[in-house]
Amino acid sequence: MPEVGDNPFAGELSLAVEVADHCDAVTLPAFQSKRLRIDHKADNSEVTEADRGAERVAVELLRSHRPDHAVLGEEFGTDGPADSPWRWIIDPIDGTSGFARGIPIWATLIALEHADDGLAVAVVSAPALGRRWWATRGGGACTSSFTSDDSVACCVSDVDSLTEAQVSLAVNQGWHDLGAGRRLEEWALGARRSRNVGDFWQHCLVAEGAIDVAVDAVGLAVYDVAAPRLIVEEAGGMFTDHTGAPSHAGPTAVSSNGVLHREVLAVISG
Repeated sequence: MPEVGDNPFAGELSLAVEVADHCDAVTLPAFQSKRLRIDHKADNSEVTEADRGAERVAVELLRSHRPDHAVLGEEFGTDGPADSPWRWIIDPIDGTSGFARGIPIWATLIALEHADDGLAVAVVSAPALGRRWWATRGGGACTSSFTSDDSVACCVSDVDSLTEAQVSLAVNQGWHDLGAGRRLEEWALGARRSRNVGDFWQHCLVAEGAIDVAVDAVGLAVYDVAAPRLIVEEAGGMFTDHTGAPSHAGPTAVSSNGVLHREVLAVISG
């Protein structure tokens, strides 16, 4: 459980944690259930009753506690006052494809942003991994396990050489369409270790200092990366799109310890 102390976003962080708890209560029992219904959206991506149920719970809780805030969710779009400067961004299950196949790398992503001041609060809850990460603007980033009340501050690595780096690379057709797929694959071969962790977890591992660079797949939306962005940045790292602009708007996301960021952007740009 986060220790909020005198954090100016203490109330919002506590609420985000409460939302995460309620979403976990929907998603975890459904994980690996033989009765889980799996549908497909227009883009052929998976969606389950757990995605929809978790988002409903999140929206209802936020509507109750913050009726003057807007909400954007992956499954049901926008809710609340359109003119509110505050917006909650919810991905009920990031990694639904894995969730549907029994792979435990999935999480509920919760972020709060202000129209003028940017991201303020982020919570990533991965109950099947037994892990949770959170951050507030100016307050740092932390992580904890579900089996311990102790939290650990997140801090990116200081690795400054690709030959010593651990990188996560999710090259999909989108990267090849941008002309950078082959360059990224060749670049990753020069790393000490290259893998594809995927989804939210690669960025959280960058925040922890376990991975030094993470290049996500092309095709991301704001709800995929808003929460991971704040966690990485508050851990001392960098989070940009493929052009180098600090962004959680998608469709791309690159996170790093900051030291290696310029290098990977140069590879992408060619």
